[in-house]
Amino acid sequence: MSIEAIKEPSVIEGRPTFVDIDEQISAPIDKSPNIKYFIALGITSTMLLIGIICIGATFFYGIGLWGNNNPVGWAFDIINFVFWVGIGHAGTLISAILFLFRQKWRTGIARFAEGMTIFAVMTAALFPLIHVGRPWLAGYLFPYPNQHHLWVNFTSPLLWDVFAVSTYFTVSFVFWYIGLIPDFATLRDRAKSRIKKIVYSILSLGWRFSNRHWHNYEMIYLILAGFATPLVLSVHTIVSFDFAVSIMPGWHTTIFPPYFVAGAVFSGFAMVQNVLIIIRKIFNFEHIITLNTLEKMNKIMLATGTMVGYAYGMEFFIAWYSGSQFESFVFVNRAFGPYAWAYWIMVSCNVVFPQLFWFKKIRRNIAIMFVIAVLVNVGMWFERFVIIVTSLAHDFMPSSWAYYKPTLVDFGILIGSFGLFFTLLLLFIKAMPVISIAEVKAVLDGAQPHHTHNGGHNEK
Repeated sequence: MSIEAIKEPSVIEGRPTFVDIDEQISAPIDKSPNIKYFIALGITSTMLLIGIICIGATFFYGIGLWGNNNPVGWAFDIINFVFWVGIGHAGTLISAILFLFRQKWRTGIARFAEGMTIFAVMTAALFPLIHVGRPWLAGYLFPYPNQHHLWVNFTSPLLWDVFAVSTYFTVSFVFWYIGLIPDFATLRDRAKSRIKKIVYSILSLGWRFSNRHWHNYEMIYLILAGFATPLVLSVHTIVSFDFAVSIMPGWHTTIFPPYFVAGAVFSGFAMVQNVLIIIRKIFNFEHIITLNTLEKMNKIMLATGTMVGYAYGMEFFIAWYSGSQFESFVFVNRAFGPYAWAYWIMVSCNVVFPQLFWFKKIRRNIAIMFVIAVLVNVGMWFERFVIIVTSLAHDFMPSSWAYYKPTLVDFGILIGSFGLFFTLLLLFIKAMPVISIAEVKAVLDGAQPHHTHNGGHNEK
């Protein structure tokens, strides 16, 4: 057998030239949007408008419009916050960790995943602001001298969230933008409109595809990847501390940090895969976002889904092994109590269906992998619902127990969060390259990603 026969399948299918890559990846930006794009934007904007109306009503009338009750003081708002922070994990994982391990298959999906991280964290950040009740006072969450002599409580995990999420967003945003600079220069050189040329010239920061520029670029990209990697693990770990440091049965457990991180990567990869399947079809990116790449993503979902399933089982073991009747009651109540329907939706979507990825035919079937990834995100949302609501609804005092029922305003804000996320994605697709032009050329050139010293934007 020849060496070529046992090589790993190529990351880029076919033999496109550098000019082909420029034209294909820039096509969504260069071409005028068609009617389908405006229909999609209209749908997502309508969803966003529903959310804005519901949030406006909440500010005007108060959170009495929500389904929160006593004792369920945390509900949809915190569920959505944890869900969207989790969605934002896959982008930095794909870009930073896979880059450090020199995994070339990340090339076609890294840019889009990075953008998705930014938009997911922006969406997540809205919910704590709403939950504060007075978002115009949110500045006091940061420790700075002020005329009211207010100081933050550094022992509160809610404050740790502020530092973790804001740091994660800042590093992820800089990481994303640095990666875009060579592509902005390519778009600048291709631009026919004067306005576009000016905008991309500013954004490209004077990039000239020189050897010195590439050297500095590779160095800072590597440093940022090193910064971003621990953040992937730390952010959802700190989010899990919101629950784990409390004394509430069902929350007070040391398994939450790794459990939350695995779940975040699980849901993040599912969302990336869902949207990429649509994008690769609409914009004919099948040769760049290949079936082999999607299969590798499915393998990661299989691994993280299995970790999540292990965590579910271990929670029951810990509850039994602790000897605490309160802990045991909470977990039995989750599985067989009034919220059993939510628990079994969570288990089936997060544990059962992803096991189908053991079969190669399913891992390489676009329709089936799309459906499973949708179910994963449904299950991961219900996971947060189960963790938060079932523990609070049945606390230490049976006299205060109450069944939580979300209202239409709760659902409207949830719909609005999806509207914001997908609206930002659609605008991103039309304004910036969703696939890294420079990295694709580097792979075609036989170099490591981020290691080409020739822009190649005008080569045959």
